[in-house]
Amino acid sequence: MPDTTLTSDTSHDEPTAGEYDDAAGYYTLGDPIQDAKAPAGPIADRWQTRKFEARLVNPANRRKLSIIIVGTGLAGGAAAATLGEAGYNVKSFCYQDSARRAHSIAAQGGINAAKNYKEDGDSVHRLFYDTVKGGDYRSRESNVYRLAEVSVNIIDQCVAQGVPFAREYGGLLDNRSFGGVQVSRTFYARGQTGQQLLIGAYQAMERQVAAGTVEEFTRHEMLEVIVADGRARGIIARDMVTGEIETHLADVVVLASGGYGNVFYLSTNAMGSNVTAAWRAHRKGAYMANPCYTQIHPTCIPVSGEHQSKLTLMSESLRNDGRIWVPKKKEDCTKDPRDIPEEDRDYYLERIYPSFGNLVPRDIASRQAKNVCDEGRGVGPLVGDFRRGVYLDFADAIKRLGEDAVREKYDNLFDMYERITGENPYQVPMRIYPAVHYVMGGLWVDYDLQSTIPGLFVTGEANFSDHGANRLGASALMQGLADGYFVLPHTIRDYLSEGPFEKIDESHEAVVEARKSVEDRVAKLLSINGTRSVDSYHKELGHIMWEYCGMERTAEGLRKAIDMIRELRADFWTNVKVLGAADTLNQSLEKAGRVADFFELGELMCIDALNRRESCGGHFRAESQTEDGEALRHDDEFAYVAAWEFTEGDEPPVLHKEDLVYTAIEMKQRSYK
Repeated sequence: MPDTTLTSDTSHDEPTAGEYDDAAGYYTLGDPIQDAKAPAGPIADRWQTRKFEARLVNPANRRKLSIIIVGTGLAGGAAAATLGEAGYNVKSFCYQDSARRAHSIAAQGGINAAKNYKEDGDSVHRLFYDTVKGGDYRSRESNVYRLAEVSVNIIDQCVAQGVPFAREYGGLLDNRSFGGVQVSRTFYARGQTGQQLLIGAYQAMERQVAAGTVEEFTRHEMLEVIVADGRARGIIARDMVTGEIETHLADVVVLASGGYGNVFYLSTNAMGSNVTAAWRAHRKGAYMANPCYTQIHPTCIPVSGEHQSKLTLMSESLRNDGRIWVPKKKEDCTKDPRDIPEEDRDYYLERIYPSFGNLVPRDIASRQAKNVCDEGRGVGPLVGDFRRGVYLDFADAIKRLGEDAVREKYDNLFDMYERITGENPYQVPMRIYPAVHYVMGGLWVDYDLQSTIPGLFVTGEANFSDHGANRLGASALMQGLADGYFVLPHTIRDYLSEGPFEKIDESHEAVVEARKSVEDRVAKLLSINGTRSVDSYHKELGHIMWEYCGMERTAEGLRKAIDMIRELRADFWTNVKVLGAADTLNQSLEKAGRVADFFELGELMCIDALNRRESCGGHFRAESQTEDGEALRHDDEFAYVAAWEFTEGDEPPVLHKEDLVYTAIEMKQRSYK
């Protein structure tokens, strides 16, 4: 463990309330943790200070150093391109058949940057403030300010790469608004922003592949991190086509492997998205931070039945022009929405939050949609005995702007909705409902993006650092590209300046141990030969997580969920049936390994949520709310990052707390009214 990470301060040894600790018995309390890499001084100077203080690696030495990057989305692809361009030897891994299929491609609405092109009062400080407030004051101010600061460079970089951002009539880049802000700072390419940005990063990376500085490994899944002599020195990966277990060694490892939203089974994530890379690192000593902070996106196509394996996101940008409503009367919920007169419609977000209206942050919009559906005013078909849907209506926008103008802004999104639902949203209001989308939790990192394992860096959604308890829309693409293009290349060189490192080979005991653990795990999964499919376990786990650790959590429900997960996991390891063999393409085996990790993650998420007896952002504890049902934080007790240390066997996980200290912004209860 780096000596700059842990301190002996014991100010959090006991809950300050002194009356309760909901998670007592489920964890043990460890030493506090702190980010010792963040510079002091004025917040606007910290990133420049850190960049200057970070040691350099001269060009000749870069050719002697090697970097493994797991993941080829915006964070991983941008990092591979930038570090390859700098002259390092980079190995890039992804489980898809092409780096272009990373899940970043699915992002739709846009990317934030504090350019102030609209002259509406935006600035780096305002983007910083909006992001900290949107995250309900549970993110690090140093990291968020840096993110806002480098955001202005991202747009220039992407335009230079040829990303076709939307433009105004005069040729200037256009902007639109997103939830949680009152300015227009979101750059976009219709509803394909993630795809266009990923193509930019991909072509930059492929340029380095052609130059020989980056070596690509597609259809490879990382199954273990190699930690030798206290440092991350490589990975064990499985060739998903041949089944071969491979060892790859390097001087440093970067995880850019995305989030873990698929623990819920039904989510907006690609079916292959998983937690295995991060969880394997967690088991080797990388702390997992704030795992209970998951984001429920308010603008998704509703569940239509038990047959579904994923949900489809409809961009938050639609909330710029679409108005969200439900019938005022339950008996109107089965009517054609066009037959419901204006006076019988409840535009509930505009009613409750007049300042922000339909552009409130995602957590608030999601919770209010749940509330009106729980009241029995949901719309759409019955799924079970429940109507899970609210209307997103463009009739006013079409009347005001004309159908052609709406089509120009949202055409591909409207087409996608019609293909999936069979309904024409130009004629009938869309139906939307919240769904699991993004995770703010992830591996703990310091200001340099280094985990508690020296030499293991974590970028993008795989780390926890920038979004607190709720991510504002259009900030995921911003963080991914900021980390890959502008942050990691500066901070990783400070670590690499200690190189060249002592060479290790496949005979090193740490390499042998890591490889054997992977082989034993594969053999175990194939040997069980039970009666239940992997998917059936995943679906049941997802149901538990959604019901008890989803949009609303209670102490009673979380304890029940932990017991249910433990029981289900025990059954999995004795009764799962994994078809096929190890030495061939085997998707059943791939899924089994991922679901096994989801079981352990799901339990930790519930423990983390149980420990945090407050409501903040995407974490809503029913025991902690205001009289009018809004989230109620408890800054005197929970203004910290929860960094969890893995323990073997039946030992409870260890909680390390990192105090959140704000010097440039005042903590206050959020209000969007």
